[in-house]
Amino acid sequence: MGVIAAMLIMAADHRSALDDVRALLALAVYPLQLVTDIPIRLADRLSESLSSYNELVRENQRLTAEESFLKTRQLKYAALEKENIRLRNLLDAAHKLEQQVVVAELLAIQLDPYQHVVTVNKGSRAGVKVGHTALDDNGVAGQVLRTSPLTSEVILITDPNHAIPVQVNRNGLLTIAVGGGRIDQLVLPYLPNNADIQPGDLLVTSGLGGVFPPGYPVATVTQVEPQSGRPFSMITATPLANLDRSRELLIAAQNDPVAAPDAATAAPSADASPAP
Repeated sequence: MGVIAAMLIMAADHRSALDDVRALLALAVYPLQLVTDIPIRLADRLSESLSSYNELVRENQRLTAEESFLKTRQLKYAALEKENIRLRNLLDAAHKLEQQVVVAELLAIQLDPYQHVVTVNKGSRAGVKVGHTALDDNGVAGQVLRTSPLTSEVILITDPNHAIPVQVNRNGLLTIAVGGGRIDQLVLPYLPNNADIQPGDLLVTSGLGGVFPPGYPVATVTQVEPQSGRPFSMITATPLANLDRSRELLIAAQNDPVAAPDAATAAPSADASPAP
């Protein structure tokens, strides 16, 4: 029994010694484990960082696309708002007219120094006839030159071959306004140097000739220059109609529309007598 007990004691001591050695070895190896574990930890963190970065990139792309969509929708709403305002003004102008009117949308525009003509989407089927007056919500734009069943051509008042009888709203002075070949200008070539007209005067249709109904606003006088040595002043006016921006026109039907003259002969000749 004593021998067995001694052997057990020796085995226990040997195991304790091994544990001490194992502990010492573990303590010596620990720094190496830390060093070898650093790349693994860095790789894990890098992987997490890349995943987070990719997720942020995707989120940024999604938000950018959503922002672009919202901006596009906002622009669309703004355009619709402007169109509603324009149409409301046009309808308000239509209510003020005594004639029956047709709302026509522009299909094509031909603007060059020699011809100012637009095509609208209403024709004879809608009751549009040659000679009918075309207006926007501010004033006279022109008159119907030609019609087809579905479309019409409108010659603008700024066409160099077009003339419109007008009168000065302030004093009733009668004259003729001729297209100057510029979308923003009319010319009054037949008023003498002593005529009672001044910048700021409103020009309205006189109704003479039976083409344009009387009283429609046409233009505002912008320049009056008497010409020494010449019988007539140099007078220009700016049309009230937004000829370069209007997308819709009102076609006002007179009771007995007069056929519009051909574009080549619409304006009076230079040697015509001045209006009274």
